[in-house]
Amino acid sequence: MIDNWRDDRIGSALNGANPTVLRRLDAGFAVIGDVQFLPGYSVLLVDEPGVERLSDLPQSKRMAFLADMDRLGEAVERACRRLDPEFRRVNLEILGNTDVFLHAHVWPRFEWESPDLVRRPVWLYPAENWRDPASALGPQHDALREAIGHELDVLSELAAMPESAG
Repeated sequence: MIDNWRDDRIGSALNGANPTVLRRLDAGFAVIGDVQFLPGYSVLLVDEPGVERLSDLPQSKRMAFLADMDRLGEAVERACRRLDPEFRRVNLEILGNTDVFLHAHVWPRFEWESPDLVRRPVWLYPAENWRDPASALGPQHDALREAIGHELDVLSELAAMPESAG
């Protein structure tokens, strides 16, 4: 038994113990990020423990993972655009520099960000932003979680519709 879901994010998502899971998708789990200094930050986790990189997956599963990344990115965009008039765009990244499991970051970007950071990679934000308790995921993000989850549901329904019905 895992005492802390953060020690095994994928395993805990598979067994229903990861509280950040927004939705189960075709090849992974859409989760809301642990930090929310950019509100709406989300991550797509692959649904197979031990998968470290995109190339570890068979071609069909790779395409499903990338389609899930696209779906999560659009859901974050739609939710953030609705909730914040200063929403600019989303950045999608598959990095794998720290965590050794396949995952994709979805970072919303906003006009209210500092001018010296708004056009630069999010990883250049000061370390304080990543550790600030005020930015930690909590109940204050429930409406945001609900909005992203709703958009994922809408997009999943649209994807399931036959081409001619779209």
